[in-house]
Amino acid sequence: MKLNEGFLNSMHKVMSLLRTHGPAEATEAIQRALRGESAEAPRAERDAHEVPGKREVNGEPSTRSAGFEPTLKDRLKQTFGQTFARAPAATTADVEVEDRGHVSTHAYANAAGARDYRLYVPAGYRDEPLPLVVMLHGCTQDADDFAAGTRMNALAERHGCIVAYPIQPQRANPSKCWNWFRPGDQHAQTGEPSLIAGITRDVMASHRVDPARVYVAGLSAGGAMADVMVREYPDLYAAACVHSGLPRGCAHDLPSALAAMRGGRRKGAKGRHGAAGTTPPDTPKRPIIVFHGDADTTVHPSNAMELVRGFGLDASTENRAASGRACTVRRLKSEGGVDAELWTIHGAPHAWAGGSANGTYTDPAGPDASAEMMRFFLAHPRRG
Repeated sequence: MKLNEGFLNSMHKVMSLLRTHGPAEATEAIQRALRGESAEAPRAERDAHEVPGKREVNGEPSTRSAGFEPTLKDRLKQTFGQTFARAPAATTADVEVEDRGHVSTHAYANAAGARDYRLYVPAGYRDEPLPLVVMLHGCTQDADDFAAGTRMNALAERHGCIVAYPIQPQRANPSKCWNWFRPGDQHAQTGEPSLIAGITRDVMASHRVDPARVYVAGLSAGGAMADVMVREYPDLYAAACVHSGLPRGCAHDLPSALAAMRGGRRKGAKGRHGAAGTTPPDTPKRPIIVFHGDADTTVHPSNAMELVRGFGLDASTENRAASGRACTVRRLKSEGGVDAELWTIHGAPHAWAGGSANGTYTDPAGPDASAEMMRFFLAHPRRG
C-alpha cells in the first residue's frame, strides 16, 4: 500500500487519539483512514458519543484506560464492589509537555531479585542536579499506566525533575501488587524495599540527582510500600506521598492485609505497634503527605489516620471546596518538627485524585493530588 500524505496525516491523528482517548477510538480512526475518510470522527458523531468528563463502557461510566478491556473492569467491580468514573482526557498542552522529555526502560538486579523500571528525564535536563521522584504503581497497574493517570511526566517538565517508575511484574504478585504486607518486604536491605532503593540509587548513579531532593510516592499497594521506603530509608528519601494506602507493619500476611484494608485487624494478628496496638507510634523522621477518599471501599480511610499518627500536633485545619471535591486538609507537626499533611477527600473512591482518563484508578473530580504532592515535596528537601 502506498502511503500518501493524506494517509500519513491520518496516522498522526490516530497516534494522538491513542494517547488522549484510548485504543477504541484509535481503532475506529484507522478503519476510517483505510476507507479513505478522515481519521477524525465527524463532529456530530463525537458530540453524540462523548460528554465532557464522562465515558461509557457497556452503558456504565468507567475509568478504564488504554489496554484494559471491559472484562477486567467487571472483575475489578466484582472484587472491590464499585465502579470508577472516568476522568476528562488530558489536554493537548499536557500531551505536548510530556512529549518533550525522554522515556527509557532499564533493569536493576540484586540478591533479592530483579525489576525493570521506566525513567522519565525532562527535556531541559543539562546534567545539572535535579530532584528525583520514585513512583510506585498500584495493583493491576504498570509504569506507563501510572505515569499517564498521575500526569507526573508533565509535572516533571514543569518543575524540572526526573521520575522513576519501578515495575512490579506478575511473577512477583499475581495482581502486580507490591508485597507491602509480607515481613520480608517491610525492612531495609531485604526483599522489594532493597530493589526499590537499588533502582533509586541506580538513577542517582546514572544522572545528576540532588541527593537532598529524592522522594517516593505510591497509590494503594504502592502507597503502602512508599511508607515502608520512607521509614526504612530516611537517609535516602526526603519525603513521601501515600495515596489511598496503608501504614508499614499493619499486616504480616494476606489475611491480616485484607483485615487492615477493611479497617480492622484479624484476630490474633500483630499490628504495627504490637499485638495490643498500644505502644507509641514510630517517631517520624521524614515529612509525609497523605491523600485518602472517605468513600474508599477498597482501603478503609482509617488507614490514613494511622499513617500520620506519629505527627500528633495539629498545626492547622482547612476545608477546601473551590476546585473539585470538597476536602479537609490537616497540617500536622511532630514533636521533632517534622511536617505532615492529611488530605481527606469527601466522597472520593479508591483512586488518584485529579487524575487523567489515560490511566486506571483515577478520580476526575480532584483535587489535583499530583500538583499538591509536588508542592509538598519541593518545600521539603532532606535536612540532616
